Amino acid sequence: MVRLTLDLIAKSNNLKPRKEETIAQCLKKITHVNFSDRNIDAIDDLSLCKSLSVLYLYDNRISHVTNLNFSTNLTHLYLQNNCISCIENLRSLKKLEKLYLGGNYIAVIEGLEGLEELRELHVESQRLPLGEKLLFDPRTLRSLAKSLSVLNVSNNNIDDIKDLEALENLNHLIAVDNQLVHVKDLELLLKKLLKLWKLDLNGNPVCLKPKYRDKVILMSKSLEFLDGKEIKDMERQFLMNWKASKDAKKTSKKKSSNSEDPSSSYLSNFETIHHIVPVYYPQVGNPKVVFFSDVQRYFVNGNPSSECPQEDKTKITEDMG
Repeated sequence: MVRLTLDLIAKSNNLKPRKEETIAQCLKKITHVNFSDRNIDAIDDLSLCKSLSVLYLYDNRISHVTNLNFSTNLTHLYLQNNCISCIENLRSLKKLEKLYLGGNYIAVIEGLEGLEELRELHVESQRLPLGEKLLFDPRTLRSLAKSLSVLNVSNNNIDDIKDLEALENLNHLIAVDNQLVHVKDLELLLKKLLKLWKLDLNGNPVCLKPKYRDKVILMSKSLEFLDGKEIKDMERQFLMNWKASKDAKKTSKKKSSNSEDPSSSYLSNFETIHHIVPVYYPQVGNPKVVFFSDVQRYFVNGNPSSECPQEDKTKITEDMG
């Protein structure tokens, strides 16, 4: 294995000091160091590299982040595809703007308090034990709330992103190939992230829900891209008009139901009790109401009841005819 040392940096960069200039003085001026894919497993004391701003250490075998507390001018740090299991020793990097930690063994996003300039955080595809998911320390999220604009948490078995609502200045959220299922959870998040203009959720079960795209577009007025596809003004306006029309119909139906005529309700109940039917009389020309309950009282098995007066029997018989 290989340790990243000052001598290694000096040899790799072919430093050629000017007249009366030492190697140490040259190292102080270095701004970029690239040791990607070099079997680096540890970082030595690089405190002489005071001007270092970009450090490439991806595709190595680093398990612990150490000896970077000197790098107060570091703005970009690339550590993806190493063996890192814990985010540590980075709090002194006050000018750090972009941090790449994808493809490691990190289970919890933590230890980033104080990095007030951090704009991008990439922690995709962590190699987690089967069944585990990437978690977020609330303290770290609160610390990054004002600065973080891009977050990549793809392929981390995540089934809930509610905690990300603390990131009020987030512009771009990349969460593809996770286990997000419920559209409702997205609604709660999008109501908080008012500056989010780009959202990538491809590969999540929620994308298979009916009208998923339509619903997400209606949830956020700030979104301009969803799953790599632009949201055009015409598309959003059409959906807004459709929703307004649908809501208006619901409101109208509810008002109509609440303002139902009481007399109609009474008549309906009356009809149910007495089995009212209209009977037409040719000599009068107007419908007349007959109660089946009364008819049954006068007719038993189709014959006039003995309890009915004779003159009523005759009239009822004629009327029924």
